[in-house]
Amino acid sequence: MRLPPGNMPMMAGFGRIENRCGMPATVVRASSPSFGSVELHETKLVDGVSRMRPVPELRLAPNGTAVLKPGGMHLMLMKPSAPLNPGSRIVLQFELAGGGKVLGEFEVRKAVP
Repeated sequence: MRLPPGNMPMMAGFGRIENRCGMPATVVRASSPSFGSVELHETKLVDGVSRMRPVPELRLAPNGTAVLKPGGMHLMLMKPSAPLNPGSRIVLQFELAGGGKVLGEFEVRKAVP
């Protein structure tokens, strides 16, 4: 996760989500006690303009990987419940279609200039 420039009430999360099972998995929701809201978003170039939109679910093939990166799929983390500092660790919970839950941990990093 990158700290936002200034004092913005949101930040972006990047990383890899791996499905190490032989069955497909679908992430339908993300949440964190450290944020009021967590959403999966995707940035796409449309007619020369960068547009961001929410993504309702993230499908992972059996033994597949999704890469969350700047300019593509990423997490939007809004309304932090407390100030965050570089090096802090944030826990996220990913809810799967069918009712399963998986925990993930992200490290807070300095904003990119």
